[in-house]
Amino acid sequence: MSVPVRRYQRNKLLGDKTSPKFYFLRQEPGSSKVSTIESIAQDIEASGALSAEDVTHTMKSFVRQLKKVLIEGNKVKVEGLGTFYITFSTTGTAVEKDCTVKNINRVNIRFAVDNSLRLANDTTATTRGGANNVSFYIKGETAPSSGGGSDDGGDGEEDPDA
Repeated sequence: MSVPVRRYQRNKLLGDKTSPKFYFLRQEPGSSKVSTIESIAQDIEASGALSAEDVTHTMKSFVRQLKKVLIEGNKVKVEGLGTFYITFSTTGTAVEKDCTVKNINRVNIRFAVDNSLRLANDTTATTRGGANNVSFYIKGETAPSSGGGSDDGGDGEEDPDA
């Protein structure tokens, strides 16, 4: 299966309206589907010995435990997937005693992907057709044999999200 992408045009420097216009690629809006724990559990049940209910319960328990470990300030490394950890941002102060935990204004959960999960663009990879390679095609142009595409543009229009 290939991932449909489209061209869009925007300023090279997002905040600078005087910067030159460049073409970029992004995934075709609406072309991705959202998988849930339940839908993944059904796929695992079809290919393994666990029931969908067992997988769903295990995954929900994992999420609860992940949150508990992150709240304690620790990291969670999942072999073959990556590492979850927290970061935070604060406002600076001129005086040391004014720098307190009340200055933390945002806490983020970050994820560092495991090297074995990293994906590569199949058209530029050294090993074509590798297990971690992703195939892309520009919507409206000749699509690879495994995927199809209809012509809806790729005309370089302004990106409404930029």
